[in-house]
Amino acid sequence: MAEPLVSQYGPDVPQAIARMVAAVHPRFDVDAFLHDALTGYDALALMPRGKHIARALHRHLPPVYGEALRILLASIDQPHGRTPGLSLASFIYLPHTAFVAEFGLEHFELSMQAQYALTQRFTAEFSIRPFLQKHTDATLGRLMEWTNDPSEHVRRLVSEGTRPRLPWASHLPAFQRDPAPVLALLERLKDDPSLYVRRSVANNLNDIGKDHPDVLAATANAWLRDATAQRRWIVQHALRSAVKRGEPGALAALGFGTSADVVIGQASVTPPRAVVGGTLAVAFDVTNNTAQPQRVLVDFAVHYIKANGQSRAKVFKLKTLDLAAHETQRVGKTISLAEMTTRKHYPGIHRVDAILNGRAQVLGSFELATG
Repeated sequence: MAEPLVSQYGPDVPQAIARMVAAVHPRFDVDAFLHDALTGYDALALMPRGKHIARALHRHLPPVYGEALRILLASIDQPHGRTPGLSLASFIYLPHTAFVAEFGLEHFELSMQAQYALTQRFTAEFSIRPFLQKHTDATLGRLMEWTNDPSEHVRRLVSEGTRPRLPWASHLPAFQRDPAPVLALLERLKDDPSLYVRRSVANNLNDIGKDHPDVLAATANAWLRDATAQRRWIVQHALRSAVKRGEPGALAALGFGTSADVVIGQASVTPPRAVVGGTLAVAFDVTNNTAQPQRVLVDFAVHYIKANGQSRAKVFKLKTLDLAAHETQRVGKTISLAEMTTRKHYPGIHRVDAILNGRAQVLGSFELATG
C-alpha cells in the first residue's frame, strides 16, 4: 500500500520553518515555537498540521498582523532543506497560506498581496476561499484581474480557488447555488496557453456540473463552437463525471446518442473467483446492430462491495468506437484488485456492467475473496 502523504509532513516541517523565520527575525524564539508546534502534532492529519503550525506562528510572531506577515513573507526565500523530489515538497508553505486565511481576513489588501506571492511557490487555492466568502465582490474583482496575470500559477489560482467542491477544502455554497460568477472567470481562461490552467478550468466545470448538469451541458456546447483542440480537451475532461453518470446533455455535447443500437457478445470476466491483490480481466464484443455507422462510448463498471455490505459502481474508461454497419470490435481491460489508499476491497459477489453511451448492461460477475 502507498505510503500516506502525511508521513512526508513530519516534525522536520516546523523545524525548517523555524530556521527560515529565525534567519530574517533573530528575536524569534525557536525553542518555544517548536515546543508549541510539535505538541499534539503527531495525532493530526495533513491539512490540520498546516493550521496547527500557523497558529503556533501566530503565537510567537509579533501580534500586529502586518508585521508578522512581513516576517513570514521575508522568510519564504530562505533555504528550507526539504528534498525537492518529495511529492509534498511545496507544502512547506501550507502554514503560511493557513496563517493568511485564519488571521488576515480583516486585512484584505495585505492578504491578497501575500496570496499572490505564496501561490507562486505553493498554492493559495485553500486560503483564498475564506476571502471569497467574506469579501465576495472584492475577491472576485481581484481574481478577474488575475486572469490576465503573466504567472500561470496566479491564473490557476483563479480557477482552482473558485471550485465549488475543491477537494481537501470546504465547499463554496454560494457558488454551488449560482455558478455564474465562477463561469465568468472560467470564460476568460478557457483558452489559456497553460495546460496547468486548462486542467484546473476543466476540474472547476466538472464541479459545477455536479450541482448544475444543465449549466455544464450548455457551457460545453457553447465552448465547442469553433473550438481549438485544447478547448475540446477541456470540455471532454469537464464532462467526464457527467458521462459516467450517463447524463444525456453531456453525452449529446460529445456527439453520442442517448442509446446505442449495439449487441454485446462473448463477455468475459476472469477469473470468476478473484483474490484481493490479484487482477481482473474484462472483455466483450460490441456489434453495430444497424446498417448505419455508429459512434459508441464504451466503458465498464465494477460494483465494489463496501464495508456496510452495499455496493457502489466504479467506472473504468475503455474507448470510443467508430463502428461501420454491422461491424464488431472487441474491447477490454485488466484492472488491479490490490488495496489502495482510495479503495479498500471487501469479499463478496461483484457485478460487472458494460456502459454504452452512458447506459449500463450487465456483463457478469466475479466473487472476490481476501486470500
